[in-house]
Amino acid sequence: MNANSKICVAWLLTILVFGFTPKKTGAQSASDDTAPSVASPQQATKNSETHTPKPVGPPLQVLSPIAPWAFKADGKWHLVYELHVTNLGKWDCLLTRLDAVTGDSGAKPIASYSGTELEEMIERPGQTVSEKAKIAPGAFAIVYMWLTFDKAENVPTKVSHRIAMKIGDYPEAITLDGATVSTNRKPVVVISSPLQGEDWAAGNGPSNTSVHRRAFIPVNGRAYIGQRFAIDWVQLNPDGKTYQGDSGDNKNYRAYGAEIHAVADGVVTQTKDGIPQNIPNRPAVVPITFETIGGNHVIMEIGDGLYAFYAHLQPGSLRVKVGEKVHRGQVLGLLGNSGNSSEPHLHFHICNANSELGCEGLPYAFATYELQGKGEGWKPSESHGAPLKQEMEIPTEDEVIRFPQQP
Repeated sequence: MNANSKICVAWLLTILVFGFTPKKTGAQSASDDTAPSVASPQQATKNSETHTPKPVGPPLQVLSPIAPWAFKADGKWHLVYELHVTNLGKWDCLLTRLDAVTGDSGAKPIASYSGTELEEMIERPGQTVSEKAKIAPGAFAIVYMWLTFDKAENVPTKVSHRIAMKIGDYPEAITLDGATVSTNRKPVVVISSPLQGEDWAAGNGPSNTSVHRRAFIPVNGRAYIGQRFAIDWVQLNPDGKTYQGDSGDNKNYRAYGAEIHAVADGVVTQTKDGIPQNIPNRPAVVPITFETIGGNHVIMEIGDGLYAFYAHLQPGSLRVKVGEKVHRGQVLGLLGNSGNSSEPHLHFHICNANSELGCEGLPYAFATYELQGKGEGWKPSESHGAPLKQEMEIPTEDEVIRFPQQP
């Protein structure tokens, strides 16, 4: 989990072709010279597979592992989810177009994707391919979806998908209509900030291409995206850098030692302490496993089955223990550089289970903050307009934030 955009290494129908061979009668035997000539099953199969026959239907299974929860960011509303696509057929399947539509598959598309844009939305876990949109027989792909709406009332209760594809060398396109996903339009959890002060940059923050967004990680036999909305918080100096002087010294990073605050009332469900700190931009000082990846950390249950995860704290700085009831704004520990981290930062996310990564990441909203600027090269020292007050939103990737003082 590196901070800034490079800091957190995150981590239907099967088509059958039948050859028909007449059943021999009692008057015909295998050695009967008068028996009619019949192509062998091997020859029939070879001939039928020279070109792709007309598909009976789309050979894809398309599932979404978790219903998208509508949230607000950058003044608009968003649905973020994934389509897990498996080719159950015997021919390559090339996805050529994907339309997201409201519940009625015949409706006008909410959004349409094709060509390079569609290719860049697809990942092929565990596979090295030259064309991600071409899914081989038995292969698996993930399509990362991010839909945006101007107003909350525009968010549909369901989203269906119209997927056009080419099957093998069959000349005509085949279309799948369906793969409907129900949406969650309840308000997301509203939290306080885990930090205070200005110039906090949302490294690897919410976007459809961030390393956190694409971190599909198997844990105990199931894969999750626990970091779907995670942020690696680093603090900028006036020149836009996160450190001054020797970049190999944790103490030279502006964020180092910042107090980490509870974002809500809750109960501590997990802690880890005693992991030594890394030297910035060098390999971790401990082997990275599921036990060490979050470094020294705290997990809190904050109600409604939600858990807040704070990672990479300084060893010996934790001020809470498992089972302790914690109040909003209470100090949990100090920002450090432990675990899977290349410089001092706070990795923070909310998910649906008491686990660092074995959970599904969920959106949330800060009650209030000020947006100072945006962009990886943004510098506090340069002339900018007045910060924009944001309410009930989540910052997105590389936005620079001023958090209010804790009460």
